[in-house]
Amino acid sequence: MEQVKCECGHVNPHGTAFCESCGKPLVDLGERPLLDMRYEGSARRSQTYKKTIIDQIWAFFSSVKVGVALIVITLVASAIGTIFPQQMYIPPNVDPAEYYKQQYGWAGKLYYELGFNNLYGSWWYILLIALIGVSLVICSLDRVIPLYRALKRQGVKRHPHFLERQRLFGVSHVSDLDKTMAVLKERLAARRYHVREEGGHLLAEKGRFSRWGPYVNHIGLIIFLIGAMLRSVPGMYTDRVMWIPEGETKEIPGTNGRYFLKSEKFIFETYEKGKDNEVFNAAIDRVGNGMIAKNYQTNVVLYKRVGPVIPGAKPKLEKVKEYPIRVNEPLKFDHYALYQVDFRLNEPKAMSFQLADKQSGKTFGTVTVDLYDPKESYNLGHGYRVELLSYFPDFEFDEDGNPSTKSRVPNNPAFVFKMYAPDRPKGEVSFVAIRQTIEPFGDNKYKMAFAGLQTRNVSGLTVRRDFTLWILGLGGVIFMIGLIQGMYWNHRRIWVQRINGELWIAAHTNKNWFGLKNELRRLLDGTGVAMPTDRLEEEKQAGQGGQAHGTA
Repeated sequence: MEQVKCECGHVNPHGTAFCESCGKPLVDLGERPLLDMRYEGSARRSQTYKKTIIDQIWAFFSSVKVGVALIVITLVASAIGTIFPQQMYIPPNVDPAEYYKQQYGWAGKLYYELGFNNLYGSWWYILLIALIGVSLVICSLDRVIPLYRALKRQGVKRHPHFLERQRLFGVSHVSDLDKTMAVLKERLAARRYHVREEGGHLLAEKGRFSRWGPYVNHIGLIIFLIGAMLRSVPGMYTDRVMWIPEGETKEIPGTNGRYFLKSEKFIFETYEKGKDNEVFNAAIDRVGNGMIAKNYQTNVVLYKRVGPVIPGAKPKLEKVKEYPIRVNEPLKFDHYALYQVDFRLNEPKAMSFQLADKQSGKTFGTVTVDLYDPKESYNLGHGYRVELLSYFPDFEFDEDGNPSTKSRVPNNPAFVFKMYAPDRPKGEVSFVAIRQTIEPFGDNKYKMAFAGLQTRNVSGLTVRRDFTLWILGLGGVIFMIGLIQGMYWNHRRIWVQRINGELWIAAHTNKNWFGLKNELRRLLDGTGVAMPTDRLEEEKQAGQGGQAHGTA
């Protein structure tokens, strides 16, 4: 598109509202008494070029309304993600679909089906964050480049129409223009204005850097969003939950098989009346003796795999260190941190049954069923053996009345045994659950009598590694710098010109007009120059006066 040349000789980009150099209006401003100084009348690409598809995309994302809408949608989605726990925080050995349905009913089922259980890592959530970043970049470039160009090219001498259309404007008759101009220049410099003089005219300016505050804000937000998106890149961020029973060694999730952890012992301590400080007695009486946790920790041994990872092969481990993991005292290694966050006391581990004669009570051996890794067959010798036909860790009857399991956690274990004896070579079937025994094919001679329960303590640990934290921190610091830069400083300009033997003075600020007017009063005190009038307030007063007259 063609450029626009002003009568002062400056060439302006197409779409400029008033000359970047002298301020003469280049378009018909209509009846508007004041100039729109927000972007110095500069030509923004989104408002000028709208022909191609790229122009339309640019115009779409340069809209502040679009950016705000994207942020609101992301905030709403983020809030929905906190209604129920994300899948990474539920027990690892349960079916997520069943877990959400059983724990939260139809709402949980809908939550899972809509994919909110893995919301923060979903493709559409990452896309929303990316779109916010695109909007911030385009919004910033669409405004900051024309604004910078206009401020850099502004001239000292401004067109009379530019001065007349400023919010603060006044004309004074003074006896000695040269002396008055010299006094004003000295006072402006004393107030830390950057004063430029050209042909007997003055332009005083300070605080221009505050105009870049919002764009520094945007840079901080963009860096922050980049950090948030990098969390979806493998290896950059790990936040996993690890449940480890006492005495077991498990691979630490998120370490790609390089590190293993063994739980030596879980310790749970409570406050007890008479043994702890008396200040806790009131709380102990209210809650109950031995009910308030004092300390819970997991004594662990950290191992590192030696050699390459071979699928299916038993790893060769090298001891790294021993450490007691307590609340807020994590085990740290190789940029990882293991936090103590939860525990389960006396979780069922194995159940023992005795094969017994129902009439005489005589027993023929004991079967111990590992509730996490049960065997299919148990040989008791002398012709007696037991087969495990079915195992239901969390037993319930489904809608059709058939036995099923809610989860893989042994909260309510049930078993279907087939018992063989020398006099029962074809075997007898028995369904055994807690406080319940069913013989589906008639009376049996033998039964599986409950003989004992083995329990164990299980520690809940969180595994974290974050290489994006410094990026998020950097973005936050830059954002705060921009916030302070834009909030606590303001861009002030004062134009003083000689026109036809009169002294014209105009002033503008991007905010805090009250402060600028007070500064002008102190600046003009004793100079004989009249205080510029506030055109906006005059219009408001005139409008209120007209309304009052009409009412009367």
